[in-house]
Amino acid sequence: MGLDDKIKNAAEDLTGKGKEATGKATDNERLEAEGKGDQASSDIKQAGEKVKDAFKH
Repeated sequence: MGLDDKIKNAAEDLTGKGKEATGKATDNERLEAEGKGDQASSDIKQAGEKVKDAFKH
């Protein structure tokens, strides 16, 4: 996994956590769901990068 990809995935995960927390605090279900979606997307990308890394070695 390239460093750029790791940084982007971490940023997406943090953004998702922030959206989820803001959504919970303001009772905004849409924002909360969007945050959870961002986190899930980040997790999937990280898993894909780990698989690619495993095949490189």
